[in-house]
Amino acid sequence: MNRPHTTAEATRRGLRGHPWLTVLTLSVGAMMVSLDTTIVTVAQPVMQADLHTDLTGIQWVTDAYLLAVAVLLITAGRLGDRFGHRTVFLVGALGFTASSVAIGLSSSLGWVVALRAVQGVFGALMQPATLGLLRSAFPEDRLNQPIAVRSAVIAASTAAGPVVGGLLVEHAYWGWVFFLNVPLGAIALVLGVTVLSDVRKEAAGGRLDLVGMLLVAGALGSLVWGLAVMADAGWTAPEALYYLAAGAVLGAAFVAWERRNTDPLVPLRLFRSAPFTSGVVTMAVMGCVMVGAPFVLIFYLQNVLGLSPSESGVRVLSMTLLMIVGAPPAAMWIGRAGPRIPVAVGLTVIAMSMCALAGLDADSGTPQLILCFLLLGLGFSPVMVGGTKLVLSNAPKELSGVAGGIQQTAMQVGGSLGIAVVSAIVMTYTADRLPSRLAAAGVTLPSDRTEEAVRSAAVGLPPDLGTGTAAHGVLEQVGQSVFLDGMQYALLATAAVAALGAVVVARARQD
Repeated sequence: MNRPHTTAEATRRGLRGHPWLTVLTLSVGAMMVSLDTTIVTVAQPVMQADLHTDLTGIQWVTDAYLLAVAVLLITAGRLGDRFGHRTVFLVGALGFTASSVAIGLSSSLGWVVALRAVQGVFGALMQPATLGLLRSAFPEDRLNQPIAVRSAVIAASTAAGPVVGGLLVEHAYWGWVFFLNVPLGAIALVLGVTVLSDVRKEAAGGRLDLVGMLLVAGALGSLVWGLAVMADAGWTAPEALYYLAAGAVLGAAFVAWERRNTDPLVPLRLFRSAPFTSGVVTMAVMGCVMVGAPFVLIFYLQNVLGLSPSESGVRVLSMTLLMIVGAPPAAMWIGRAGPRIPVAVGLTVIAMSMCALAGLDADSGTPQLILCFLLLGLGFSPVMVGGTKLVLSNAPKELSGVAGGIQQTAMQVGGSLGIAVVSAIVMTYTADRLPSRLAAAGVTLPSDRTEEAVRSAAVGLPPDLGTGTAAHGVLEQVGQSVFLDGMQYALLATAAVAALGAVVVARARQD
């Protein structure tokens, strides 16, 4: 005789696998990772002073995390397909929370950097798992709204990061920006244990492609690091070229290995689907614009317009708010028309907004700024939802983790490429034009101060030529003029990337 089910057991059965409770659970996890990405940036100046390090040292607090995430996303997605996305998500949430506590308790730069890398490992485990679990919880024709909710949560938490981080740093210890993950992690774990359910995963007998994992990690790590060096040292920096060449060689070796491997990490047949490939291109383009453009615009807002960090955040908030509000209508549009046309239109709007932002100058007012950012947020909404839909819907359900890892990796690499391109354009233009502009203004640039002056002007600050060399007003005017011209070319480059992405998506055939 079967034992009667208790009320608690019946409740658990009702909660387990519930689609919208699954969305809630995964949104908490996505919020934790997204919030952590931006909240730490605000804390870095205080951390630099407290940990007694220089700018290069404190940059590793961010770089260690981003590198760990970038190299492991595809592998993490495959582990979810192999062992179950629920298991991988719970391990990621637990490790992310524990490493956050350890970082907040650390008192030396070495420990903080090492633990940030560990945190990146667990963050990489969580991100593809959220997409894999969404793919399992909803049929393909109902994916638009849950993807829109997840996108809105990511946008909201990304925007909230600088505000929350600023309050915590101002009124408490910098470690609290990491301790904030404890309640979020606890909620994610409790909900994850109660709600999440793996509808399908691969048979346990499949082999893990360890060689493929090592090759793709090496390729992505070299590529991302090479782009980071390029962003700081310029197009032709030998170290950057070495890393990029190593990434290309390892990437080619990875493709060759995957073609001959019977149980590959990334089945290359995925890229035979034009919609899938166009979705990957979309996410890379979005990462390039979404990360690259703000990288230079933040210097414009603070160093040219003289806005405080909080005032700058208010200007950018209009873009984020429209992304949050626009995601559900974009999902409805995609549900009726399919993702291809909405994504192409969104990328076109992004290109137009980049052209509008390129026209900003030292006299641009708040209404013009907010209008540009609103236009940008309007374009991002269908691109985020539609790009994710193109990737997930055109991959088999049993490979949803790998597909999610590829999607996230495309955004990471696109973001690194965006920063590298924007930085290199501004830096190269400044180095080329600053000496002649100063000479035309009657100021001679000493050879021993050239690099320092270029680096100052490349972020919109007056070149420092030493005492008694020229009036501060002249230096400020020339420095801002060169920076604004360089910023214009950089933003037009991102507009060209968005426009090219729109063409690729619009012309992609429908399988």
